[in-house]
Amino acid sequence: MRKHYHIEIVQNDQMIVFCPPEILHNQQIKKMAFGSQSLEVDFFPHPDHNDRIVMSRKIQEAIQFPPYTIPLHVFIENEFLYIGPLVGIFTAGFTSFPQQPIGERTLFFSKLLAVNKTVGALPFVFGEQHIDWHKGTIEGYFFHDDGWKTLEVPFPNVIYDRLPNRKSEENPKLIKVRERLQQEYLIPWYNPGFFNKLDIYERLQQETSITKYLPETHPFTSFSSIETMLSKYGHIFIKPKNGSLGLGVHQVIYDKLSDYYYCRYQDEEGVNRLRKYTSLERLFQSVFANKSLDKMLVQQGIHLLRNEQRSVDFRVHTNKDEFGQWHVTALAAKIAGPGSVTTHVRSGGDIKTMGEIFSKDESNQYTEKLHQASLLLSSALDKNIEGIIGEIGFDLGIDRNGDVWLFEANSKPGRSIFSHPELREFDLLTRKLSIAFAVFLTEQSLLHPEELFT
Repeated sequence: MRKHYHIEIVQNDQMIVFCPPEILHNQQIKKMAFGSQSLEVDFFPHPDHNDRIVMSRKIQEAIQFPPYTIPLHVFIENEFLYIGPLVGIFTAGFTSFPQQPIGERTLFFSKLLAVNKTVGALPFVFGEQHIDWHKGTIEGYFFHDDGWKTLEVPFPNVIYDRLPNRKSEENPKLIKVRERLQQEYLIPWYNPGFFNKLDIYERLQQETSITKYLPETHPFTSFSSIETMLSKYGHIFIKPKNGSLGLGVHQVIYDKLSDYYYCRYQDEEGVNRLRKYTSLERLFQSVFANKSLDKMLVQQGIHLLRNEQRSVDFRVHTNKDEFGQWHVTALAAKIAGPGSVTTHVRSGGDIKTMGEIFSKDESNQYTEKLHQASLLLSSALDKNIEGIIGEIGFDLGIDRNGDVWLFEANSKPGRSIFSHPELREFDLLTRKLSIAFAVFLTEQSLLHPEELFT
């Protein structure tokens, strides 16, 4: 575990920083740095305290350090002593309400920022409108002492992408901000971009160690390819390549005995439907009449484990820690709602712990399989996708033979599983690691930039 040091501000104008002797031991340090700001100061060992760095109000104002006494990490490189990391969380959807600055997502961000003391980092939230390019500063939103406050700070050491949807991600103005901060200022930017399901599948196909987890998946091309897959698997799923929250997912089933086709889906009013058709053509004319099939993919149906006649799948969160290592941080079972094509809560699904629906032996066995698959898949995605990934949410299934299948990987996973009382501690762990990863990236950008930017 890396060490944190409390940063203390004293009321004087001296250009002196007092540090624990261990920091100054065998080190030539001439400048204090915070985010993109730095200042030449004198360094002296602290006579009394080994756990704090003390700077004057004058230094604090010059480097634009917020007036907080908090523990932070220390990085030393090229005669600079960096305190931080200063972590910018980039998003959109700001409001003019001081107590709800990010609308309905304000609570999520307040909880995310509240991990600062345990992680030893200083996170803040900002949007493109809060950047002053001329001054090289950002008017950031900080959550401190249970309240929101805006403070002008330097450009951060790293940026965590929390754009809320694909529309904001594709906004040319926001794309330009990201490119400029990455390319001109060399700021590591992590978790950029929502995943495209088909793109993910095709990239993972190149990794032989994880192809066993991939159900057969194709872009929609023709009825004959669907007939082939139906004869092979009995049922298939048709879903949007860029969908989320289970929206637009259709299950198509072929019953050989009756020679009927069935389609299970949720209509535009949110009602779960099951319709019967005499042919695949009629099914498509009825259900997909107003849908762009070129934006859909077709996926092999899996006969999943069931609980009280309802299918079960699993949400697994993985995060990188402050050393850049992957961990499984949360695992929950999701049970499909009555008549629902998916296990999403909005479609009547239930969230359960493994222990609630399986015996102890089954729970241990399935948990181990899901952990192993998730860590292998995380490493494979990390290797095959551009950009820096720090967290992933997987939707996995286990079939009746005990084999694990990947249905989806999400770069910005939803957090509905954490409404379960027994999963709240994992909610905290996922938040802590999503900020702790910034510690690793800051160190890499200072000590080994060639590994991040090549």
